[in-house]
Amino acid sequence: MKSLLLICVISLTLLNCNTAIEKTHKNKDNQYFLPPAITYNYATIDSVKLFYRASGDKKNPAIVLLHGYPSSSHSYRHLIPMLSSHYYVIAPDNLGSGYSTHLNPETTQYTFDLLANYTQKLLEHLNIDNYVMYMQDFGAPVGYRMMLDNPNKIEALIVQNANAYLDGLTPNRQAFFRKAQTDKSKEEHDFLYSLTSKEAIINKQYLFDLDSNNINTQSPDAWIHDLAFLNSEKDRNIQVQLFKDYNTNLLSYPTWQNILKKEQPKTLIVWGKKDLKFNANGAKAYLKDLPNAELHLLDAGHFAAEEKTREIATHILHFLDKNGIK
Repeated sequence: MKSLLLICVISLTLLNCNTAIEKTHKNKDNQYFLPPAITYNYATIDSVKLFYRASGDKKNPAIVLLHGYPSSSHSYRHLIPMLSSHYYVIAPDNLGSGYSTHLNPETTQYTFDLLANYTQKLLEHLNIDNYVMYMQDFGAPVGYRMMLDNPNKIEALIVQNANAYLDGLTPNRQAFFRKAQTDKSKEEHDFLYSLTSKEAIINKQYLFDLDSNNINTQSPDAWIHDLAFLNSEKDRNIQVQLFKDYNTNLLSYPTWQNILKKEQPKTLIVWGKKDLKFNANGAKAYLKDLPNAELHLLDAGHFAAEEKTREIATHILHFLDKNGIK
């Protein structure tokens, strides 16, 4: 009898011990941040392939990340896992950028209308009906065209160094875009083509507005990746055509502003205040039409998502939670 009693005591002790160990492991697991995996995908749209990165549960609200020049969805390689535990995150490469098809610019005229049209078709292909839209640089002219066509699809806007107001462009910068559109000379084409060179991408884009104190915040992975897709004359001329089309965006700013004023989308503005090309006045100008927008000026430049990824992710998560998008 005593032996049986001893066996029972030992068994209960071991059982309680194992239960305690399992609880300890579970508690420790809850302390870890383990984001969902990112998948790398292609969708065939009208005989071209559009590449996109995706992560998170499709049942969650969707966030669409629209990239700028001269980059691709690679811009968001760090931001995606910070958001995808709570949201379904999609980051496409524009037609002619990154891993998406690069149609020959001798037979295809690249415009922002074209980019927006393909991006909208991609979202339709993926059955993404409503989404939060994140825009940076070229992402604004793509995103606002999509918003004009389907304003009800936009649950919220996240604006990161994405102009919709002349306030964000110096007079010289405005003149640059006008000249790019109107000057058809070979000299102007050659000048625009030079802006797609290795030296220009590194020093006039990524490092342009960084000082010596924060230059190590910009990963060389960014420009090395971009330059891999700007190796050929064809690829560089795609971007030249978009430079030539960019002034159509400035002419469209009043239309974009009207849709913002009319729709009053929930809007978060996270803007690198050291950006010299799209300056912080462009961020503040949004408040004229969106007085309830949330504005944060960050200690960063044009590529704030590269420099201040955690800070931007924190602002996004707080903003969406506060506005009931979860």
